Amino acid sequence: EKGLTITQKNGKIYVSMDESLLFASGKTAVEPKGIEALKNLAKVLDQNPDINIMVEGHTDDVPMHGNGDIKDNWDLSVMRATSVTKIILQSSPNISQKRISAAGRGEFFPLDAAKTPEARKKNRRTEIILTPKLDELLKVLGSN
Repeated sequence: EKGLTITQKNGKIYVSMDESLLFASGKTAVEPKGIEALKNLAKVLDQNPDINIMVEGHTDDVPMHGNGDIKDNWDLSVMRATSVTKIILQSSPNISQKRISAAGRGEFFPLDAAKTPEARKKNRRTEIILTPKLDELLKVLGSN
C-alpha cells in the first residue's frame, strides 16, 4: 500500500518500489519520501555485507520522446537506477561500491503486459535485487 513490496524467488530477495514512491513522472530525481525509504533500506544493507545489490529501473511501454539527456524509456530507466544507487551509497558509506550495480531495463520486463493504466502503473518501478555472495556461500559449504 505504500508502494513497496518484498518477494523472494530463485534464492534472491526482490524489493520493488513503485514509481510513485520514488519519482515524479518522467523525472530521475528521487522524491523526499523515496529518499527516506532508501535510507532505511541502506541501513539494512549496511548490516549485511555478504549481499550483492542490483538496482534495476523499469518503465511502462508508453514511448517517451524526450530531448536532452532523456531520449527514451531506456535512458529514463538507467538514470533512475543510477539515482537510486547513489542514494543508497551516500546513505551508508560502509556499503562497498563493489557490491552494488545499476541497470536500466526500459519497458522490456513488464510485470503486467496489459495496455491499461493500472498495468502501466505496476510496470513503472525500481527493483532492488539482493543476492548472497556465492563465493562466501561456497566457503561456508566447503568448510562443512
